[in-house]
Amino acid sequence: MTELLTRAMAAPYQLTHEERVGLLGLEETSELFSAAYQVKLHYIGKKVSLRGLIELGNFCAKDCFYCGIRKSNDEVKRYRLLADDVLRMAQWSFEHGYGSIVLQSGEIESEENTAFIESVLHQLHERFGDRLGITLCLGEQTEEVYRRWLEAGAHRYLLRLETSSSELYARLHPQDHLFKRRKACIQTLRRLGYQTGSGVMIGLPGQTLENLSQDIECFRELDLDMIGMGPYLPHHGTPLGKGVTLSAEESDKLLKLALKMIAVTRLYLHDVNIASTTALQALADNGREQGLLAGANVIMPNVTDTEYRKHYQLYENKPCMDENSTQCRSCLHARVLSVGEDILWGERGDSKHFFSKDKV
Repeated sequence: MTELLTRAMAAPYQLTHEERVGLLGLEETSELFSAAYQVKLHYIGKKVSLRGLIELGNFCAKDCFYCGIRKSNDEVKRYRLLADDVLRMAQWSFEHGYGSIVLQSGEIESEENTAFIESVLHQLHERFGDRLGITLCLGEQTEEVYRRWLEAGAHRYLLRLETSSSELYARLHPQDHLFKRRKACIQTLRRLGYQTGSGVMIGLPGQTLENLSQDIECFRELDLDMIGMGPYLPHHGTPLGKGVTLSAEESDKLLKLALKMIAVTRLYLHDVNIASTTALQALADNGREQGLLAGANVIMPNVTDTEYRKHYQLYENKPCMDENSTQCRSCLHARVLSVGEDILWGERGDSKHFFSKDKV
């Protein structure tokens, strides 16, 4: 184990598929997490980047079998923020030291939506220039739309693949949701010049450690700059989650697997940004802090007005639903300090990988 981890720490891409599977299957994880954390320290230091998450709206044209805001879920009260609301939340984020924001919504492909996002981006860029990093998480779009948003001022784009297995993908989506298109969108984003992020769900029904190892290899093949992945958490309003409740033992096992994915991804890719997602906190109160100690370096606190948060639940038991942005900021800072890390206040926290000299 020591030799394996030492080799993985020395340079990226050193772990074989079989070795990654072995690490993901470990019961005793202290050495693994320590090695991953040392790699994180080498590239980033004891620093955490923040992304203020603004949930623009929950209208969605997709009908994914696992998602709480899927278009067929009639229990969801739909909403969409006005541009002034978005600008106000972005202003709050900037004034309180969040160097970046994420604009996230359900997936919509229409000229109306494209123009709305484009207008918001122009206004954000006019107000903040490049002092505020802007990540979009708005799903599959055409190359023209991606280009328009990039030219309007976006810096990054996060489009989660959810799984690199086309067979597993097909079991998670209706027939008209094409794995081939989603992967092509990620490749288009990379080619256009976005800092490009993706990720997967961990613990999906039917998913194997071999699938997860291949996911990590896929991150490399796509040349990703940032990884946003988290545990699969069921939602009662979905075909996949109806009637499913995780036991305490299942939650603990899922959290451990998600942390191992963070660690092995860090050991394999080295210089990418990796998020410690809010879904980890849904499994354990200190889940996000555990993610940082396993090698993650990004947290995405929600800065959306609390009145809307209950309507944007991709999974159930989402944390911080009633905690306003000011309360969340204070709590988050204390949590980060408690594990010996600190926050990069006022900095965008761009991906080291995106700007690396060796980038192809």
